[in-house]
Amino acid sequence: MINAVGAPQSLLLLGGTSDIALAIARRYARSGLRVLLAARPSERRSAAAAELTGLGCAVTEIDLDARDAGSHAGTVEAAFTDGDVDLAVLAFGLLGDPETDWVDPELALELAEVNFAAPVHLGVLLANRMRAQAHGRIVALSSVAGERVRRSNFVYGSTKAGFDGFFLGLGEALREHGIRVLVVRPGFVHSKMTEGLDAAPLAVSPDDVADAVVGAVAGGKELIWVPNAMRAVMSGLRHVPRPLFRRLPI
Repeated sequence: MINAVGAPQSLLLLGGTSDIALAIARRYARSGLRVLLAARPSERRSAAAAELTGLGCAVTEIDLDARDAGSHAGTVEAAFTDGDVDLAVLAFGLLGDPETDWVDPELALELAEVNFAAPVHLGVLLANRMRAQAHGRIVALSSVAGERVRRSNFVYGSTKAGFDGFFLGLGEALREHGIRVLVVRPGFVHSKMTEGLDAAPLAVSPDDVADAVVGAVAGGKELIWVPNAMRAVMSGLRHVPRPLFRRLPI
């Protein structure tokens, strides 16, 4: 169970090699914390497991292939094999290339499967298990790119819009069961996913996102922006008329 100060006894990272997921795990890391590290087998996953073990966590590595829907039930089953999962973080995703994704049907399909279809499938599987155990918290790492989809990255933005909408709705559906869903909307994050890209205004680090997530989980929040100033920015952009919006350098 998550204790009075928001600390879980077990943590499932779906996309456990992402910079943000690992930053969140480091915030919670302590002796005895059970961490389920779900990602594709790789040296990076092994290194993450070794780091968290060194911080006192009991780590189990689990295979996760976002594009293999037939394997998702097994991934979730493996995560719950040794007991309840208090906190699950969905942190995997692809940024893609905005000028090739919309003309290449296979790349567009890959983004749709990884960023939307797989999270929906895994989200339902997680929700079913958490309803059965009668407690739990889900953290869904969305993006401000999904709040108002822009021409500059509309394939990615549209997948995040769907992701965001699904997990907000899932949170409403699970409230009566005592399970909370936290949707996190970061702006530009300096990470391996954005390496080589020019940083946008109000850019943050994975540690900044992790700090915000830990505070929001402890506070029982359902939706946050990182940084918080991004909330006002996006509120303004949502109301810009389309003819003007398409002229903005964003």
